[in-house]
Parts: sequence; C-alpha cells; structure tokens
Amino acid sequence: MKKTYKIEVDCANCANKMEEAATNTEGVVQATVNFMTLKMIVEFEEGADAAAVMKNVLKNCKKVEEDCEIYL
Repeated sequence: MKKTYKIEVDCANCANKMEEAATNTEGVVQATVNFMTLKMIVEFEEGADAAAVMKNVLKNCKKVEEDCEIYL
C-alpha cells in the first residue's frame, strides 16, 4: 500500500536525509521525498499498520532533521 503525505522541509539535502531515514524505518518498503512539491510517498510492507509506522518515520526523520514536519 502506498500513501502520500505533505511535508515541510527547508532544503533539498534535508529532504534526502528524510527520504533515507524513512526508507530505513521498519514497516517501510520504500519512501520517496519530493522537495519541489513537499510530498513524501511511502510504500508500506504487507500488513503494516500505516499510522504506527508513520509515527516511527516521523521520529526517525526528526533525528536527522529536527526542523522537518510530516503532516499525518
């Protein structure tokens, strides 16, 4: 399952850090961050609880870029 989330991030480098942090989160198959549109597309593992996984994604993204935001 794929879902799209609106994000807030200051620069393209920070967006790349968010993408890497999100992709490395348990329950995520792949995450793609588009800095130009300020959107994150997340593909979840089969049977994953998207809401719970996204809380972990946000926590991991805040570790690498504390000013970022994901609107869940």
